[in-house]
Amino acid sequence: MSWEYKGKKLEVVQGDIASQRDIDAVVNAANAQLETGGGVAGALHRAAGPELAEAGRKHAPINPGEAVITPAFQLPNSNVIHCLGPVYGQDTPEDELLKNCYEKTLYLGEKEKQKSIAFPAISTGAFGFPFEKALDLAVDTVFEVLPELEHVEFVRFVLFSSKEAEAYKKALEKKLG
Repeated sequence: MSWEYKGKKLEVVQGDIASQRDIDAVVNAANAQLETGGGVAGALHRAAGPELAEAGRKHAPINPGEAVITPAFQLPNSNVIHCLGPVYGQDTPEDELLKNCYEKTLYLGEKEKQKSIAFPAISTGAFGFPFEKALDLAVDTVFEVLPELEHVEFVRFVLFSSKEAEAYKKALEKKLG
């Protein structure tokens, strides 16, 4: 499902972040060392090949809320933007750090002239961030930042489960009235 907002396109899909063929940059819900992990990081690293971890080493470690960019290697995208989300209850202030993830990713995509970016639900898996709270921060931040950008024209939220995708669709419908 897709929407228009201030001349930009927003979309929600249920699927695999590593299979977004029509997207310039996919977002890795990274670990501090930018290495293969579970969840999103594992899926992206497996699909991209070992070069992704090698490329990340020169940027590691990163702190919660930070974002860096590497080539996408064997992924069907140009780049991977790696962002370290906060571990809920450990990295504080959690809300601000998660907001920073989305902001810094969008600004980095803009700097690198990426037309489209696909986000997973950052920090909601093993990092324990409450899903609904993370969803609200993600959507609010994208709505706040996206209209300012010249190059980034399209943001897709890629959710692993249909239940999560439905929650994002409802949030966008509510936001757009």
